[in-house]
Amino acid sequence: MHYDFDKIVDRSTTSTVKYGALQEEFGRTDLLPLWVADMDFEVCPAITQALSERIEGNHIYGYTVPADGYWQSIIDWQARRNGFHFTRDELTYIPGIVTGFGLAVNFYTRPGEKIVIQEPVYHPFRRLIAGNGRRVVVNDLLNDGHGHYTMDLQGLERIFEQERPRMMVLCNPHNPIGLAWSPQVLREVARLARRYEVIVFDDEIHGDLVMPGHRHTAFATVSDDAAAVAVTMGAPTKTFNIAGLESSWCVIKNPDLRRPFFTWLDTNELSSPTFIATLATQAAYTHGEQWLEECLRYIQANVDYVARYCAHNLPGIVAIKPEASYLMWLDCTGLGLSHKEVVDLFVNKARLALNEGSMFGRGGECHMRLNCASPRSILVEAMRRLHSAL
Repeated sequence: MHYDFDKIVDRSTTSTVKYGALQEEFGRTDLLPLWVADMDFEVCPAITQALSERIEGNHIYGYTVPADGYWQSIIDWQARRNGFHFTRDELTYIPGIVTGFGLAVNFYTRPGEKIVIQEPVYHPFRRLIAGNGRRVVVNDLLNDGHGHYTMDLQGLERIFEQERPRMMVLCNPHNPIGLAWSPQVLREVARLARRYEVIVFDDEIHGDLVMPGHRHTAFATVSDDAAAVAVTMGAPTKTFNIAGLESSWCVIKNPDLRRPFFTWLDTNELSSPTFIATLATQAAYTHGEQWLEECLRYIQANVDYVARYCAHNLPGIVAIKPEASYLMWLDCTGLGLSHKEVVDLFVNKARLALNEGSMFGRGGECHMRLNCASPRSILVEAMRRLHSAL
């Protein structure tokens, strides 16, 4: 391998959320942080080089316009990696996926209207919907009790027919479960959404983090129905560990959805990226492919290690391997503990900071979300602590 993913990088002095918010979130600071969804790996050197050359090469950081190469790098990357083809007119910048979701909610829906989410799911979706005066409707994922989750499509149609929501959130791939939805499932979602006139907010931020043997399917590519209802947002931020640079993108194929939304974004100057964001994105998508491939192999080995360790040493904990993303869903129901006791076990006994499952909604009780994007030695220590605590 060309890159050193075993390297330990001290992030505790860089105002990172992973360390800086431990006291607020967990009530103590002596924890091994494996919660916030960013990596503990140094970024692809091409990104650092592009930023350094610009910052050191010219010491004026005034107003800038995105270079054509920035937009083309996004177009080329999605076409090459995911078979997702779109034009420059169908693409715009978004200052973050959660921010973008908030903008979409406020543009496309009105207070009191309903929005569907599929729990357990990324918790800001529920918070943002409710906080903006919209109503949350839940289409729970189906769990067979053995770590296998599926989408309840019959339940989804029932919700569309009876509740008449204005929007649905599609987490694709799904966080925290790590599901890479199949084209067949996505086509059925699209068919139902178009039939019942539901806009699909499609979050694809983990789309490039697909584990070996799996593939990501961009929702808007599966059918004409999907292209008609999809508001797709993605980013290089999770993929290349540059979340602090606030660089995301939005693609809308349907001109009736796209034109008024893009015009509104432009009018309010919400679609103007910083030069730092454009430089990092272009460098990542142009020169970062080998780094990403090596990173994915390393993460897969980490996932395999955790799953193997739990199976052999931690009876009662089932580590569900993600099909996509570096986030691993730990099913702790076999421990026979309450959810509060599970959290206490991880935080106060094992001294580990993980996201507790109930924050992701129904079905998250007695589960924990583990970030596997760390040097192997960190995960070895985490497993040792958990084994000792049990």
